[in-house]
Amino acid sequence: MYQFHSFYLDAPIIPGRAFDVFMPEKVTQKTALFFVHGGGWTSGAKENYHKIMYAYCSRGYVCASAGYRLLQTYCKNTLSAVDQLGDVRECYDGFVTFLKERHLEPQIAVFGTSAGAHLASLLVCAQPGDCGEKCTLANSWITPFCGLLQSTPASFEPWPESYPAMWGMMERAAGGKYQEEPEKFRNISLCRFINEKNPPLFFMEAGGEELFPKHYNEAFLARHQAWQIPSKMKFYRYAEHGFFYDLTRPCQQEAFEDIIAFIRELEN
Repeated sequence: MYQFHSFYLDAPIIPGRAFDVFMPEKVTQKTALFFVHGGGWTSGAKENYHKIMYAYCSRGYVCASAGYRLLQTYCKNTLSAVDQLGDVRECYDGFVTFLKERHLEPQIAVFGTSAGAHLASLLVCAQPGDCGEKCTLANSWITPFCGLLQSTPASFEPWPESYPAMWGMMERAAGGKYQEEPEKFRNISLCRFINEKNPPLFFMEAGGEELFPKHYNEAFLARHQAWQIPSKMKFYRYAEHGFFYDLTRPCQQEAFEDIIAFIRELEN
């Protein structure tokens, strides 16, 4: 048995600015899970994680999934990833309130994949407002317990092998052209926020990753380990970009258990 709650951040409702919570009948896990969906900043939905949330809920975890306003694919964008990060921060803050109201510790592991991993990584490693986002928070900021990042775009600056279609999505997310406004891209790059104060990160890399280079995250991991931050990286040989949306394949089931193992290592 579990409870399902859906919360909207605004009245009247603004599409996307909402989060869902799965709460087990009996909470047995200290750490809660917060999911941020991917979809190239232009698609996807918080409901995409409901199946996985249900599975974690059955293990005693309280889980939440964040929505955010999506960018328009073919129209001039008035939003950017900075605005989306603000939406995700407010959803996270709402989840903190949810936990506190039920006398549960707001110790939260944040998972994201692809564009969701980008937003999740900034949520975990940057402080509110560091990227220029505007958000209204009801609580003093509580840094996430750890980050679980799958298929992470670690840099928003161009690299030689960048896939043109994906780079176009990243330009829409940044809200400009790199040649004209490079600072917009730097301000939302994870590499800008890697430092000795970061929570532990678990980089979950697909063996068949074709969109984002792994060497950035390998460099981040080396820096964390030099600072004695217990971050990790794992490659899933037969997985592709953004593979962790279901639990039907061995690589997905493996990732599911690896997340639990990583959290338990940090708790002990």
